[in-house]
Amino acid sequence: MSAQNRIGSDAALTKGWLGAHKWLLLRRLSQLGILALFLLGPLAGVWIVKGNLAYSLTLDTLPLADPYVLLQSLLAGHVSEKLALIGVAIVIVFYALAGGRTYCSWVCPVNMVTDLAAWLRHRFGIKSGARFSRTSRYWILAMTLALAATTGTVAWEMLNPVSMLHRGLIFGIGTAWTIILAVFLFDLFVSPDGWCGHLCPVGAFYSLLGKTSLLRIHATHRAACNDCMDCFVICPEPQVIKPALKGEAKGIGPTITSANCTNCGRCIDVCSKDVFEFGVRFINKADNNPPQGETAAFGNRP
Repeated sequence: MSAQNRIGSDAALTKGWLGAHKWLLLRRLSQLGILALFLLGPLAGVWIVKGNLAYSLTLDTLPLADPYVLLQSLLAGHVSEKLALIGVAIVIVFYALAGGRTYCSWVCPVNMVTDLAAWLRHRFGIKSGARFSRTSRYWILAMTLALAATTGTVAWEMLNPVSMLHRGLIFGIGTAWTIILAVFLFDLFVSPDGWCGHLCPVGAFYSLLGKTSLLRIHATHRAACNDCMDCFVICPEPQVIKPALKGEAKGIGPTITSANCTNCGRCIDVCSKDVFEFGVRFINKADNNPPQGETAAFGNRP
Protein backbone atom coordinates (compact mmCIF):
# COMPACT_ATOMS: atom_id res chain seq x y z
CA MET A 1 0.00 0.00 0.00
CA SER A 2 1.41 3.40 -0.94
CA ALA A 3 2.35 5.88 1.76
CA GLN A 4 -0.34 8.36 0.81
CA ASN A 5 -3.06 5.71 1.12
CA ARG A 6 -2.02 4.03 4.35
CA ILE A 7 -2.62 6.83 6.86
CA GLY A 8 -4.72 5.31 9.62
CA SER A 9 -4.90 1.89 7.97
CA ASP A 10 -3.31 0.16 10.98
CA ALA A 11 -5.77 1.94 13.27
CA ALA A 12 -8.68 0.80 11.08
CA LEU A 13 -7.47 -2.79 11.33
CA THR A 14 -7.06 -2.50 15.09
CA LYS A 15 -10.10 -0.42 16.03
CA GLY A 16 -12.35 -0.87 13.02
CA TRP A 17 -13.27 1.80 10.47
CA LEU A 18 -15.64 3.60 12.83
CA GLY A 19 -13.10 3.67 15.64
CA ALA A 20 -10.47 5.08 13.29
CA HIS A 21 -12.79 7.89 12.13
CA LYS A 22 -14.81 8.64 15.28
CA TRP A 23 -13.58 12.17 15.91
CA LEU A 24 -13.62 13.04 12.22
CA LEU A 25 -17.27 11.99 11.98
CA LEU A 26 -18.18 13.92 15.13
CA ARG A 27 -16.51 17.02 13.71
CA ARG A 28 -18.46 16.72 10.47
CA LEU A 29 -21.69 16.30 12.42
CA SER A 30 -20.83 19.44 14.39
CA GLN A 31 -19.94 21.51 11.32
CA LEU A 32 -22.90 20.34 9.25
CA GLY A 33 -25.26 20.54 12.23
CA ILE A 34 -24.32 24.16 12.88
CA LEU A 35 -24.84 24.98 9.19
CA ALA A 36 -28.21 23.21 9.27
CA LEU A 37 -29.38 25.28 12.23
CA PHE A 38 -28.56 28.48 10.36
CA LEU A 39 -30.18 27.24 7.14
CA LEU A 40 -33.43 26.03 8.71
CA GLY A 41 -34.75 29.56 8.92
CA PRO A 42 -34.14 30.79 5.35
CA LEU A 43 -34.96 27.44 3.75
CA ALA A 44 -37.73 26.01 5.92
CA GLY A 45 -38.99 28.92 8.00
CA VAL A 46 -37.88 27.27 11.25
CA TRP A 47 -35.97 30.01 13.04
CA ILE A 48 -34.01 28.21 15.74
CA VAL A 49 -30.94 30.32 14.99
CA LYS A 50 -31.05 33.75 13.37
CA GLY A 51 -28.01 35.47 11.90
CA ASN A 52 -24.62 34.09 10.91
CA LEU A 53 -21.26 33.22 12.45
CA ALA A 54 -20.49 36.90 13.05
CA TYR A 55 -23.59 37.34 15.23
CA SER A 56 -26.50 35.03 15.96
CA LEU A 57 -29.46 34.73 18.28
CA THR A 58 -30.62 31.26 19.28
CA LEU A 59 -34.29 30.77 20.20
CA ASP A 60 -34.56 34.57 20.40
CA THR A 61 -32.68 34.36 23.69
CA LEU A 62 -29.04 33.29 23.48
CA PRO A 63 -26.71 35.76 21.70
CA LEU A 64 -23.41 34.58 20.26
CA ALA A 65 -20.96 36.93 18.59
CA ASP A 66 -17.54 36.50 17.01
CA PRO A 67 -14.98 38.41 19.12
CA TYR A 68 -12.67 38.80 16.10
CA VAL A 69 -15.40 40.59 14.15
CA LEU A 70 -16.31 42.69 17.20
CA LEU A 71 -12.67 43.73 17.66
CA GLN A 72 -12.50 44.85 14.04
CA SER A 73 -15.75 46.74 14.50
CA LEU A 74 -14.48 48.52 17.61
CA LEU A 75 -11.22 49.47 15.88
CA ALA A 76 -13.30 50.84 13.00
CA GLY A 77 -15.04 53.13 15.50
CA HIS A 78 -18.40 51.37 15.63
CA VAL A 79 -20.32 51.06 18.88
CA SER A 80 -21.60 47.57 19.66
CA GLU A 81 -24.96 46.80 21.20
CA LYS A 82 -25.29 45.19 24.60
CA LEU A 83 -26.46 41.84 23.21
CA ALA A 84 -23.39 41.65 20.97
CA LEU A 85 -21.11 42.27 23.94
CA ILE A 86 -22.88 39.55 25.91
CA GLY A 87 -22.54 37.22 22.93
CA VAL A 88 -18.82 37.91 22.70
CA ALA A 89 -18.37 37.26 26.43
CA ILE A 90 -20.09 33.87 26.09
CA VAL A 91 -17.92 32.89 23.13
CA ILE A 92 -14.70 33.98 24.87
CA VAL A 93 -15.51 31.93 27.98
CA PHE A 94 -16.38 28.88 25.89
CA TYR A 95 -13.19 28.92 23.82
CA ALA A 96 -11.07 29.75 26.85
CA LEU A 97 -12.23 26.39 28.18
CA ALA A 98 -12.48 24.32 24.99
CA GLY A 99 -9.46 25.70 23.14
CA GLY A 100 -9.62 28.60 20.73
CA ARG A 101 -8.79 26.65 17.61
CA THR A 102 -11.56 24.20 18.36
CA TYR A 103 -13.49 26.79 16.35
CA CYS A 104 -11.34 25.93 13.32
CA SER A 105 -11.94 22.17 13.40
CA TRP A 106 -15.46 21.92 14.86
CA VAL A 107 -17.28 25.03 13.61
CA CYS A 108 -15.59 26.68 10.61
CA PRO A 109 -17.17 25.55 7.31
CA VAL A 110 -13.97 26.30 5.36
CA ASN A 111 -12.28 23.52 7.31
CA MET A 112 -14.27 20.98 5.30
CA VAL A 113 -12.93 22.52 2.09
CA THR A 114 -9.30 22.49 3.21
CA ASP A 115 -9.65 18.98 4.68
CA LEU A 116 -10.85 17.79 1.26
CA ALA A 117 -7.81 19.40 -0.37
CA ALA A 118 -5.51 17.72 2.18
CA TRP A 119 -7.17 14.33 1.59
CA LEU A 120 -6.73 14.70 -2.18
CA ARG A 121 -3.08 15.65 -1.74
CA HIS A 122 -2.47 12.45 0.22
CA ARG A 123 -4.66 10.34 -2.05
CA PHE A 124 -2.87 11.39 -5.25
CA GLY A 125 0.57 11.90 -3.74
CA ILE A 126 0.86 15.60 -4.55
CA LYS A 127 4.15 16.49 -2.91
CA SER A 128 5.25 19.78 -4.39
CA GLY A 129 4.23 23.04 -2.87
CA ALA A 130 5.38 26.36 -1.43
CA ARG A 131 6.09 26.70 2.26
CA PHE A 132 5.02 29.66 4.36
CA SER A 133 5.98 30.52 7.89
CA ARG A 134 3.27 29.67 10.41
CA THR A 135 3.80 33.12 11.91
CA SER A 136 2.46 34.64 8.67
CA ARG A 137 -1.10 34.30 9.96
CA TYR A 138 -0.30 36.55 12.92
CA TRP A 139 1.07 39.24 10.62
CA ILE A 140 -2.05 38.94 8.47
CA LEU A 141 -4.18 39.16 11.63
CA ALA A 142 -2.39 42.38 12.60
CA MET A 143 -2.93 43.79 9.11
CA THR A 144 -6.68 43.06 9.20
CA LEU A 145 -6.96 44.92 12.50
CA ALA A 146 -4.88 47.82 11.16
CA LEU A 147 -7.07 47.88 8.07
CA ALA A 148 -10.19 48.26 10.21
CA ALA A 149 -8.61 51.06 12.22
CA THR A 150 -7.42 53.01 9.19
CA THR A 151 -10.46 52.60 6.96
CA GLY A 152 -13.20 52.84 9.57
CA THR A 153 -14.79 49.69 8.11
CA VAL A 154 -14.73 45.96 8.82
CA ALA A 155 -13.06 45.60 5.43
CA TRP A 156 -11.53 42.17 5.94
CA GLU A 157 -14.95 40.56 6.42
CA MET A 158 -15.77 41.36 2.82
CA LEU A 159 -12.97 38.98 1.75
CA ASN A 160 -12.74 36.58 4.69
CA PRO A 161 -13.39 33.08 3.22
CA VAL A 162 -15.05 31.95 6.47
CA SER A 163 -17.53 34.82 6.47
CA MET A 164 -18.08 34.67 2.70
CA LEU A 165 -18.82 30.93 2.66
CA HIS A 166 -21.19 31.09 5.61
CA ARG A 167 -23.04 34.13 4.32
CA GLY A 168 -23.12 32.60 0.85
CA LEU A 169 -24.69 29.35 2.05
CA ILE A 170 -27.38 31.28 3.92
CA PHE A 171 -28.11 34.13 1.54
CA GLY A 172 -26.88 32.80 -1.81
CA ILE A 173 -23.36 31.78 -2.67
CA GLY A 174 -22.68 34.40 -5.37
CA THR A 175 -19.02 35.38 -5.74
CA ALA A 176 -18.09 33.43 -2.60
CA TRP A 177 -17.44 30.44 -4.86
CA THR A 178 -14.46 32.26 -6.34
CA ILE A 179 -12.80 32.79 -2.95
CA ILE A 180 -13.55 29.27 -1.71
CA LEU A 181 -12.31 27.69 -4.94
CA ALA A 182 -9.13 29.75 -4.64
CA VAL A 183 -8.58 28.47 -1.08
CA PHE A 184 -9.20 24.89 -2.20
CA LEU A 185 -6.79 25.10 -5.15
CA PHE A 186 -4.22 26.91 -3.02
CA ASP A 187 -4.21 24.07 -0.46
CA LEU A 188 -4.31 21.38 -3.13
CA PHE A 189 -1.56 22.57 -5.46
CA VAL A 190 0.34 25.46 -3.89
CA SER A 191 0.83 24.83 -0.17
CA PRO A 192 -0.18 21.86 2.02
CA ASP A 193 -2.45 23.07 4.83
CA GLY A 194 -1.61 26.49 3.43
CA TRP A 195 -4.69 28.48 4.37
CA CYS A 196 -5.72 27.11 7.76
CA GLY A 197 -2.22 26.16 8.87
CA HIS A 198 -0.24 29.18 7.72
CA LEU A 199 -2.29 32.18 6.59
CA CYS A 200 -5.79 32.36 8.08
CA PRO A 201 -6.07 35.29 10.53
CA VAL A 202 -9.22 33.77 12.06
CA GLY A 203 -7.21 30.77 13.21
CA ALA A 204 -4.48 33.09 14.48
CA PHE A 205 -7.01 35.07 16.52
CA TYR A 206 -8.62 31.98 18.04
CA SER A 207 -5.23 30.49 18.91
CA LEU A 208 -4.58 33.59 21.04
CA LEU A 209 -8.05 33.34 22.55
CA GLY A 210 -7.50 29.75 23.71
CA LYS A 211 -3.84 29.99 24.68
CA THR A 212 -4.48 28.77 28.25
CA SER A 213 -7.54 26.62 27.55
CA LEU A 214 -8.35 23.61 29.72
CA LEU A 215 -9.21 21.02 27.08
CA ARG A 216 -6.10 19.44 25.63
CA ILE A 217 -4.95 16.32 23.83
CA HIS A 218 -2.50 14.14 25.72
CA ALA A 219 0.03 11.64 24.42
CA THR A 220 -0.77 9.64 27.53
CA HIS A 221 0.66 6.36 26.29
CA ARG A 222 3.56 7.83 24.37
CA ALA A 223 5.88 4.99 25.39
CA ALA A 224 3.77 2.74 23.12
CA CYS A 225 4.46 4.90 20.05
CA ASN A 226 5.87 2.85 17.16
CA ASP A 227 6.93 5.88 15.07
CA CYS A 228 4.46 5.11 12.28
CA MET A 229 4.14 8.90 11.73
CA ASP A 230 0.42 8.69 10.88
CA CYS A 231 -0.49 11.27 13.54
CA PHE A 232 2.13 13.63 12.20
CA VAL A 233 0.98 13.29 8.59
CA ILE A 234 -2.72 13.73 9.36
CA CYS A 235 -2.31 16.67 11.75
CA PRO A 236 -2.92 20.14 10.25
CA GLU A 237 -0.47 21.56 12.84
CA PRO A 238 2.14 18.78 13.08
CA GLN A 239 4.67 20.94 14.91
CA VAL A 240 2.53 20.76 18.09
CA ILE A 241 2.87 16.96 18.43
CA LYS A 242 6.59 16.45 18.89
CA PRO A 243 7.10 18.01 22.36
CA ALA A 244 4.36 15.92 23.96
CA LEU A 245 4.96 12.72 22.02
CA LYS A 246 8.74 12.63 22.11
CA GLY A 247 9.37 14.55 25.31
CA GLU A 248 12.32 16.33 23.64
CA ALA A 249 13.96 16.46 27.08
CA LYS A 250 13.46 14.95 30.49
CA GLY A 251 10.65 16.66 32.35
CA ILE A 252 8.42 17.43 29.35
CA GLY A 253 4.93 16.13 29.99
CA PRO A 254 2.63 14.38 27.50
CA THR A 255 0.14 17.24 27.10
CA ILE A 256 -0.02 19.13 23.80
CA THR A 257 0.06 22.64 25.19
CA SER A 258 0.44 24.61 21.96
CA ALA A 259 -2.39 27.06 21.32
CA ASN A 260 -2.31 26.07 17.65
CA CYS A 261 -3.59 22.55 18.34
CA THR A 262 -7.10 22.47 16.86
CA ASN A 263 -8.36 19.66 19.12
CA CYS A 264 -9.59 17.91 16.00
CA GLY A 265 -8.89 14.45 17.43
CA ARG A 266 -7.50 12.99 14.22
CA CYS A 267 -4.28 11.95 15.97
CA ILE A 268 -6.48 9.87 18.28
CA ASP A 269 -8.32 8.36 15.32
CA VAL A 270 -5.31 7.27 13.29
CA CYS A 271 -3.17 5.91 16.14
CA SER A 272 -3.31 2.11 16.30
CA LYS A 273 -1.55 2.18 19.69
CA ASP A 274 -4.06 4.53 21.36
CA VAL A 275 -1.27 6.88 22.35
CA PHE A 276 -3.49 9.99 22.40
CA GLU A 277 -6.62 10.96 24.32
CA PHE A 278 -8.52 14.08 25.36
CA GLY A 279 -7.94 15.42 28.84
CA VAL A 280 -7.51 18.61 30.84
CA ARG A 281 -4.52 20.89 30.83
CA PHE A 282 -3.39 20.18 34.38
CA ILE A 283 -2.87 16.45 33.82
CA ASN A 284 0.63 16.87 32.48
CA LYS A 285 2.90 14.86 34.71
CA ALA A 286 6.16 14.06 32.98
CA ASP A 287 7.48 10.52 33.12
CA ASN A 288 11.00 10.02 34.40
CA ASN A 289 12.11 8.29 31.21
CA PRO A 290 10.61 10.02 28.19
CA PRO A 291 10.50 7.91 25.03
CA GLN A 292 13.71 7.70 23.08
CA GLY A 293 14.58 6.81 19.50
CA GLU A 294 13.05 9.86 17.85
CA THR A 295 13.12 9.45 14.10
CA ALA A 296 14.92 11.95 11.92
CA ALA A 297 11.67 12.55 10.09
CA PHE A 298 10.27 14.46 13.05
CA GLY A 299 13.08 16.96 12.95
CA ASN A 300 12.61 17.53 9.24
CA ARG A 301 8.88 18.24 9.27
CA PRO A 302 7.54 21.79 9.01
